[in-house]
Amino acid sequence: MQCANMLLRKIVRSSVLPFATQHAMKKDLFPLSRTLSLSCCLKQDKSCEPSEKLDLDEWKKVMKSSLQEEVSETVSEPKELSGLAAARETLEMWRLAGRAVPENISEEQLKTFMECPSKSAKKKYLKYLHLRELHKKNAKRKRDEKREGRLEAQDQASNTDETKKSSFVCLWSSTMDKAYNWRVAQSMIFGQPLVFDMSYEKEMSLREVTNTVRQIVMSESCNRRSVDPFHIHFCNFKDDSLYHREFIKHYREAWGKLLITVTDQCYTEIFPKDKLIYLTADSPKVMKTFDHDKIYIVGSMVDKSIKTGVSLARAKRLGLETAALPLEKYLLWSSGAKNLTLDQMMHILLTLKDTADWKKALEFVPKRKCCGFVNKPVKELKKTLDLINTLKLGKARDKVEKQFAKKHPREYKIK
Repeated sequence: MQCANMLLRKIVRSSVLPFATQHAMKKDLFPLSRTLSLSCCLKQDKSCEPSEKLDLDEWKKVMKSSLQEEVSETVSEPKELSGLAAARETLEMWRLAGRAVPENISEEQLKTFMECPSKSAKKKYLKYLHLRELHKKNAKRKRDEKREGRLEAQDQASNTDETKKSSFVCLWSSTMDKAYNWRVAQSMIFGQPLVFDMSYEKEMSLREVTNTVRQIVMSESCNRRSVDPFHIHFCNFKDDSLYHREFIKHYREAWGKLLITVTDQCYTEIFPKDKLIYLTADSPKVMKTFDHDKIYIVGSMVDKSIKTGVSLARAKRLGLETAALPLEKYLLWSSGAKNLTLDQMMHILLTLKDTADWKKALEFVPKRKCCGFVNKPVKELKKTLDLINTLKLGKARDKVEKQFAKKHPREYKIK
């Protein structure tokens, strides 16, 4: 009995008294509505404690509030979180089962996974996420490898400049430069002159002048590396002209060290007229062989608008001999004007000077402008001619055949 009394007291104290102390209530201030007095058996306890009254309404409220808190704690968790947790558990199970599941998945992807209508759709979606994750990892790995490679290359370049620029390489480059310079220096004394006419600045736009200078720079480098270079002359060259500014942009400090002759005089004032030959595509006279005793003149002009007759008219005013390359004699010309760039002319002239072979020299003509050499078998020439007619000319086929028959009567009659 005493044990029961002690247990009841503990229950009352643990449930009611904390609530009373929390709400600053005293035992005497409890309302007089439904009270519960301790039984006589409790009063007969040795402690002789006074009768304690308990408010049932407040006790019910406390119990209900505690229950509501517990329920609210469980209900406050949204259904989405519970669904996401279940989805994550499902993913873990599938991962342990060895299925294609991504390692990292966001909440949006989980929601999309939960919205999939069927299990197969969920598997496909997870496989897609897994493959995308693998692609990202591979891309990142490749970027890291490239970055590490660049860093290693930079470190090696910084640490092994001596190996990169070894004594042999430096010796070879310096020796070759000296050899090239020695050849060009000899050509300035004993070599055949080649004149670039720099009097076409007014005939061109700024862009055309820039292209012209770029081609001349390429021509000068090609001539410098040849076995028997020309002695290059820039005639009619004026200081502070567009040509001069563009050359300084390209060569900078090396402009004053070039082994060429630059003068503002005309070539007729430097060389005898009977030795000068002006190379122009508009000339009626065709060049047959390369003459080592003549001085060839090349017009420093890039004409985008194809102004025909400009260089020919200048040569006639000066009373000079003109010549054109035998392009139609050796090449089956397909389309376009017969104007070549300055660097192509330099390659052709150097090859003619060294070998006197027109086939080797005319190999520098762009392939887009010609279909091949005329001395090929006649059947191949007719095939190429038919192809050109069908693709480009159409109705003008008969005219082209007549022109071809006039130019090559023997080859055209052969079947």
